[in-house]
Amino acid sequence: MPAKHLFEYAVLRVVPRVEREEFINVGVILYCSAQGFLQATCQFDEDRLLAFAGPTLDLADVRARLRSFKRICGGRAEGGPIGQLAIASRFRWLTAQRSTIIQTSPVHPGLCEDAAATLAHLHAQLVG
Repeated sequence: MPAKHLFEYAVLRVVPRVEREEFINVGVILYCSAQGFLQATCQFDEDRLLAFAGPTLDLADVRARLRSFKRICGGRAEGGPIGQLAIASRFRWLTAQRSTIIQTSPVHPGLCEDAAATLAHLHAQLVG
């Protein structure tokens, strides 16, 4: 039987009006230390998001912010100073509480054999 590894994940959310605390799930970020895995998925329906948030929502800004999550996950120079941190520190930084248009859910743990497959499953379940 394949080994199960501890993983942690959080849901990426667009929160157009922070004071209302309403959101739409747009992605998932998953970290598995044993597999050296940190990756984010992001996808949203622009029409649905605009209907929810209103026409003043800057979709280009939302896309740019979500791309920065993916770059930080990837590390290296493309991730900027945060992308240079150790993988666990990057995950903790990405999932820290913030009051911006892109927020994360609380962090949830689980066990997996394949972190990439688990990320795809969570994305389909929580975003798709």
